[in-house]
Amino acid sequence: MFKSSLDTLEQFKQVLLELPKDCYSKPCSILSNASIGQHTRHIIELYLCLIKGYELSDVSYDRRERNLKIEKDLTFALEQLTYIQTNLEKENKSIKICYELAGEENTLDSNYFREVVYNLEHTIHHQALIKVGIKHFSAQEIPETFGVAPSTIQYRKTCAQ
Repeated sequence: MFKSSLDTLEQFKQVLLELPKDCYSKPCSILSNASIGQHTRHIIELYLCLIKGYELSDVSYDRRERNLKIEKDLTFALEQLTYIQTNLEKENKSIKICYELAGEENTLDSNYFREVVYNLEHTIHHQALIKVGIKHFSAQEIPETFGVAPSTIQYRKTCAQ
């Protein structure tokens, strides 16, 4: 689980490093005018919520800090991804997840490992959208596995044999 998460984040950093100049924060019509930077910020902020909420066992993805510097400054975003990689591996423990739904505050029981997996799946989903944005702006080579779930990669390998 941690290896997949860390590898996915590393691949993400490499793709971001190869982006054409000025592509990171440019609105993309095919993504409803969201930018690659906005999707990147969303990924980073959820991981940061989980890491910062670990000590108190209390996480609210809804009440996350929305740091616009992440979506505008690629260097800062890469630093945040490195911070996540450095601080993600922790022991499993129970965690309370708070969320708002239909105007009501709700709480779910979860655990750290489950939330790491959730963040991995969430990251892959947004990477798939980011891939669409990159292809819209450029001819940048993107790894075939970028934005693809590990289970799908494994399934494709099985089918190819």
